[in-house]
Amino acid sequence: MRKPSTKTSNGNIFPLTESWYKTKKTFYAHMWRSKMPMIECTLIKGYAEKTRKLLAERVTDAASSTIGAHPDQVIVTIKEVLATNYMRGRVNRKPAAAPIEPEFIVREYLSAMEKRDLETAKQYLSDDFTMVFPGGASFKKIEDLISWSGKRYRNVKKSFENFDTSFKGLNATVFCNGYLEGTWLNGEIFSKIRFIDRFSVSDMKITSQNVWNDMGERLR
Repeated sequence: MRKPSTKTSNGNIFPLTESWYKTKKTFYAHMWRSKMPMIECTLIKGYAEKTRKLLAERVTDAASSTIGAHPDQVIVTIKEVLATNYMRGRVNRKPAAAPIEPEFIVREYLSAMEKRDLETAKQYLSDDFTMVFPGGASFKKIEDLISWSGKRYRNVKKSFENFDTSFKGLNATVFCNGYLEGTWLNGEIFSKIRFIDRFSVSDMKITSQNVWNDMGERLR
């Protein structure tokens, strides 16, 4: 009987000896002891490289936070199959369009609001969008927010230090923090006012915004 063999990257064939099997067994045993998970994902061929990279990063983060493995120990591979070789419910499928990143949606919304381009800003909001600002001021329409803020300052601009996104199924929560700068109603310039915003994003639309900042401390 012909002995099992394998092919190297340069095309050479060598037999799989007992020593080879022992080496492989030792390797997997080491992976198990050192919490080195191997995770394989299968995708229909057609997703962009950026999307595949993002998937691998998120799978790595999920494994690290769940089982305590260091990211350097998490191995993620992505196998692609042709649409003709993929069937679900007796129907060949095509890759679905990857959703817009929640952080991008939030950044674009905040940019539009800063420019007072309200029509563009509204494109990123869900029909049931709500927002809550310091002091419990709650709004459903950004026009009402503009009217309320106009009694506090002439203009304001955000400089960002961090964006952090977490996911639960198809829903995402985006936090951003940094500093506010702008002009008070009396013409005085303000800066270095801390803020943190929390956005809920679902189906590529912002459903809520909660705002905390130190502006009230400066107004006293």
